[in-house]
Amino acid sequence: MKYRNVANTNISVSEVGLGLWTLSTGWWGDVTDEQAIAMMRKAYEDYGITLFDAADTYGAGRSEELLNKAFGHMRDKVVYATKFGYDFYNNDTSRAGQRELPQDLRPEFIRFACEQSLKRMGTDSIDIYQIHNAKMEHIDDDAIYETLEALKSEGKIRHYGVALGPAIGWLAEGVRAIRERKVPVLQVIHNILEQHPGNAFLEESRRNGNVTSMLVRVPHASGMLEGHYTLETKFDPKDHRSHRPRHWLTNGVKKVEQLRFLEKPNRTLGQAALKFLLADPLVCATLPNIYDEAQLHEFGSAPDCPDLTQDELDKIQALVADNFGITDEPPMHYKGTMDYPYEDKEPALAH
Repeated sequence: MKYRNVANTNISVSEVGLGLWTLSTGWWGDVTDEQAIAMMRKAYEDYGITLFDAADTYGAGRSEELLNKAFGHMRDKVVYATKFGYDFYNNDTSRAGQRELPQDLRPEFIRFACEQSLKRMGTDSIDIYQIHNAKMEHIDDDAIYETLEALKSEGKIRHYGVALGPAIGWLAEGVRAIRERKVPVLQVIHNILEQHPGNAFLEESRRNGNVTSMLVRVPHASGMLEGHYTLETKFDPKDHRSHRPRHWLTNGVKKVEQLRFLEKPNRTLGQAALKFLLADPLVCATLPNIYDEAQLHEFGSAPDCPDLTQDELDKIQALVADNFGITDEPPMHYKGTMDYPYEDKEPALAH
């Protein structure tokens, strides 16, 4: 494992982290507490993974409780990242279709949510505290950041950041969080197949003196870049990928076949997908979806695989620029520029 510092902080994180979404929500299949804890401990002990990313809504507090159960006896050895902003305390958490819960980012609710997270995690301080799926109104609300700064001063959080969700708040929100709030962490979806708006965030951070690191989730495009899907692939009805349009699978398989040149005897396609992201020093860590030991081994070993060459990186970008030769793909729906909100017609997801 290799490690990087989060921008403008003293927090060091493993290049591959473990997101607890897959272990605590049931959206990727049911996992018992015992199984989840064993996976988390194995990630640390066998692969040197030190970053664990939770959210208070994941399993209605379960992901944070798992952190305490797995690492309460060795809190100083790992980095706790979690998220806040959804009121699951006073609302139905079943969320048919994974639609959003009501958000609450009033100062008093932020304080309440922080105290509850601290209790569930059994810790005095949260390493990285992130606004969960921030919208423009949250980026612009001074009271939120005054509250977060106060929590820092009190030692309840070490640093704070912003996690962005597609179809909720995206391009303009991220740019403004970097430009005006100068958050050290921006958690985003970014991968070979989905480089917008991640590239814009990386460029904006560079323009502002490398002020913000990217914490990248969904680095394999919901499993597509692991290279195992075929046109015959079927997803369990409980799997969130079963709700995606058919063209996501058919076009994704076509694109992946053109990326097979990244596979080497000592590097899988899934590992290459992570190395692609880590080629940018502003990516502090990746959060691949890990839900079995085979994936833990593959992705946890990725930092030690060969880096992508400049020729390989250039070939990827040439393919992306041409959309892999696919001309019939439905476009994403954007509105305005980096100074205005991004919109997408897909239903909002709360991850």
